[in-house]
Amino acid sequence: MSSLQLQAINGKSQLLVRTPFPNKKCVRKPFILRPQAVSSKTQRIMESVSVSGEVGGAGGAYSYQALKRLDQLWSNICSPQQVVQEPQQVVSTIPSLFTSSDLADKAEGSYDVIVCGGTLGIFIATALCARGLRVAIVERNVLKGREQEWNISRKELLELVEVGVLEEDDIERVTSAKFNPNRCGFERKGEIWVNNILNLGVSPARLIEIVKKRFISLGGVVFEGLSVSSISVYDDAAILKLSGDKILSSRLIIDAMGNFSPIVKQIRRGRKPDGVCLVVGTCARGFENNSLSDVIFSSSTVKKVGDSKAQYFWEAFPAGSGPLDRTTYMFTYVEPQPGSPKLEELLEEYWDLMPEYQGVSLDNLEILRVIYGIFPTYRESPLPAAFSRVLQFGDASGIQSPVSFGGFGSLTRHLGRLSAGIHEAISGDYLDSYNLSLLNPYMPNLSASWLFQRAMSAKQQSEDVPEDFINELLYANFSCMQRLGDPVLRPFLQDVVQFGPLSKTLGLVMLTRPQILPSIFKQVGIPVLLDWSRHFVMLGYYTLLATFADPIVRPFLNTLPSKTSFRWKRHLEAWKYGSGLDYKL
Repeated sequence: MSSLQLQAINGKSQLLVRTPFPNKKCVRKPFILRPQAVSSKTQRIMESVSVSGEVGGAGGAYSYQALKRLDQLWSNICSPQQVVQEPQQVVSTIPSLFTSSDLADKAEGSYDVIVCGGTLGIFIATALCARGLRVAIVERNVLKGREQEWNISRKELLELVEVGVLEEDDIERVTSAKFNPNRCGFERKGEIWVNNILNLGVSPARLIEIVKKRFISLGGVVFEGLSVSSISVYDDAAILKLSGDKILSSRLIIDAMGNFSPIVKQIRRGRKPDGVCLVVGTCARGFENNSLSDVIFSSSTVKKVGDSKAQYFWEAFPAGSGPLDRTTYMFTYVEPQPGSPKLEELLEEYWDLMPEYQGVSLDNLEILRVIYGIFPTYRESPLPAAFSRVLQFGDASGIQSPVSFGGFGSLTRHLGRLSAGIHEAISGDYLDSYNLSLLNPYMPNLSASWLFQRAMSAKQQSEDVPEDFINELLYANFSCMQRLGDPVLRPFLQDVVQFGPLSKTLGLVMLTRPQILPSIFKQVGIPVLLDWSRHFVMLGYYTLLATFADPIVRPFLNTLPSKTSFRWKRHLEAWKYGSGLDYKL
């Protein structure tokens, strides 16, 4: 029998074979031990979970393979390459001497509006159908909602009722979980509790099923399993070519294909996003204490993750799939740059940190789904229309908050404004890029939110900034907002920034916590503060216009020529929504 000895030579493991015949000369031959690929805890957990409920849209995929694909996309975004690869040219504008008649004859259908992307696009499509327009939806997958719930308040769901997308009775049918109160807490600093904020768990599967049936009953048409190949914009129509050589004609194309829409990539010329929210989490079974929720909670200071630093935040909500089921998210804000943490790295952190945060052992939980996502955002948002007859909607337009990335919440808030404006644009044939851009106008309250995201992002070179600064700053702001009452706190928690409440909060923070001001300057930087000051001034200006100029202008709208009236209505909406004065308690 031979004996084996494992020894390290030059840092490599080698297997040395000793001969059982000591009198014979033998050459010792080292055999390199090839390290076998060791699966991560994330891989082992995800490969043991069923992923039969995967659908399209953000957060609709749960498999490990989909996680690796998304991490590869994220790595490409973080690439240090200076030369930006020219994205695919999906939309082309045909010279005005041509008309769409030749291709329109080959079209299988002609519509007033075609919505590309059905997960969120179904809502604007149904609202437009309810106004009497001929609408079609193109969805590359099957048009259905994901299993993972959306968290929202009843107030926001009622906005879907107001535009004719839902009946009020449908709210109970789509709500799978209710919970109160909700916590906002920060490590060893303190916490506050609120009611009726993100306190409903809505089933996207049920919600989209109901809205889809309503859309079809109103005459809407759904094309499933087809992706967008190209869009040719003519003076009289837009011609949409789909996979499978299907051709459709429309007066207006609405791009609802989300953050990674190929049309948005073309418009932004492949530019990197200015900020990204990375989200990981699970829906798991086995939580005994499962009646309360966390809107935002920070359980630690800045942590080292690979070659980067990250400040982790948490959200946690009871899930509607069972009394012991709970959804827990961990998220962080980063700039896309080499060394930024990958989603799988964050999940490895999640498995270690979540049990302590929730007070439960991972061994006692049954993982139902693993959740992950990348949510990019740009300073230049909302995105103005770059082409005639093509308009961005939802996440593709960049209208969601750069702090919460609440695409569904921003959709409900703006759906009435957008459906009315789009209907008027089609009725008057105001479908050039200038008039369409008035539907996605500059909104100073959205731009002002950028400071909050930067303040909540871990600074990579932060020797002069205390590691608990972010928690200290957030607790200072939240406690001041609580002291100022619901008119200040509740709009902010529902992604609405207003000039008066923001001014009061900043003033109270400076009076009560002046010692954190130097760290704010170091954390966000002077250029960011100067840029934010410009939007803050515009927020005050829009507030004045919406409060005093709107009542003067509005009575004259019906006396103006139709195109002029259309444009002035959009200006009044920009003042109102851009100042946050559309929000009512």
